[in-house]
Amino acid sequence: MLDALILEKAGIPAIPILTDAFESTAREMAELWAAPDFRFVMIPHPLATMTPDEVERRADVLIGKVLGLLQAGQLD
Repeated sequence: MLDALILEKAGIPAIPILTDAFESTAREMAELWAAPDFRFVMIPHPLATMTPDEVERRADVLIGKVLGLLQAGQLD
């Protein structure tokens, strides 16, 4: 999350992907970095028990969300 915030502050678009267990931490970090509306994508926690195929399927779903947020940011 912090890396994405720093990249965005430098003008480099970034969409962090984090598990839902860290949502409140991500929102607090965004507030601390003066970016309360910072966008990110959440996935269910945990990841450690997933098979490689499950991770790939989840990534296939997430790529559309990430690209959509990046494209929306270009229009702002």
